[in-house]
Amino acid sequence: MAAFDPWDPAFVDDPYPAYAELRDRGRVTYYEPTDQWLVPRHADVSALLRDRRLGRTYQHRFTHEDFGRTAPPPEHEPFHTLNDHGMLDLEPPDHTRIRRLVSKAFTPRTVEQLKPYVSQLAGELVDRLAAAGGGDLLTDVAEPLPVAVIAEMLGIPESDRAPLRPWSADICGMYELSPSEDTAAKAVRASTEFSSYLRELIAARRKEPGDDLISGLIAAHDEEDRLTEQEMISTAVLLLNAGHEATVNATVNGWWALFRNPDQLAALRADHSLIPSAVEELMRYDTPLQLFERWVLDEIEIDGTVIPRGAEIAMLFGAANHDPAVFADPEHLDLTRADNPHISFSAGIHYCIGAPLARIELAASMKALLEKAPTLDLATEPKRKPNFVIRGLEGLSVTV
Repeated sequence: MAAFDPWDPAFVDDPYPAYAELRDRGRVTYYEPTDQWLVPRHADVSALLRDRRLGRTYQHRFTHEDFGRTAPPPEHEPFHTLNDHGMLDLEPPDHTRIRRLVSKAFTPRTVEQLKPYVSQLAGELVDRLAAAGGGDLLTDVAEPLPVAVIAEMLGIPESDRAPLRPWSADICGMYELSPSEDTAAKAVRASTEFSSYLRELIAARRKEPGDDLISGLIAAHDEEDRLTEQEMISTAVLLLNAGHEATVNATVNGWWALFRNPDQLAALRADHSLIPSAVEELMRYDTPLQLFERWVLDEIEIDGTVIPRGAEIAMLFGAANHDPAVFADPEHLDLTRADNPHISFSAGIHYCIGAPLARIELAASMKALLEKAPTLDLATEPKRKPNFVIRGLEGLSVTV
């Protein structure tokens, strides 16, 4: 198991050889450093994402003691209050109720209506990048686009948006494996500040509703059933964090992959109709979310290995997306790949509610860069962030 080391910069830089070794070893492997069962094959990951014997939480059925786990430290409470009331970390019936209510405000029509705004904003960002002769694709295009879009949806005024990305980054640090106390302290502080800001915004929207998502969440109801204030706060934070962390990293991971595969970049430049399939292939090829965890609520068996209640399973999305049993020549980037059942947006009841918006954003920025910066090229080789679970780059310096 020496090859799989989520704290080794060399592994984080390129985990795919280690994934191949894991798939060859079998369908499930116990990894002692994190006390998790690693699942690397596509068929198993896809099935387990839909398996109701697993859960994102166990607290709807068990106490920490009953489940053989230790409660989080009291000083981490602001983070867990925020995190534990969001759809991503809830199970039915709470998950079902909240997702149904959120879906009333976050409709396909709402997302589709954003297309002109997203395209215009992507064009403006790329125009500025081109006028400057280049810059950092991460900070100049990849970050500001999804942050502005989700903030616009939520109804967060432009003057209030500066802390959104830092808050999100600090909160998402807690999703890494074995986060440090410093990481936890930053997440707690960000959770407190973000929650306080949203509480004030919700109060303002109660008095004067608008046509934004916060107002929609306040109004969403089903037979007298409404979202609590904490559920609204947690939902807004989840939509912001998930709604841009993945898109930011997918954008820079994708362009870094294109620069390393010039034949595919040339094909894309020659035929912009490849953009939809390119977005899917780049999400498969180097997904921003590498690992997704589930608790074992009821004993399961994988290929003869019994995994007991109370254990934790780590589903390796990056490994599953490179499984040769599903993807022909998976290590090859193929923007024309037609059969592409990647699981970068998860599956089952926790399938990403923002997937349609993410696809719109990724396609819009790609189209703008191809049209307005046709000579876009790499200036210097990028460095990976040390994070493994949410995997991206420190920056992506380009010339135009």
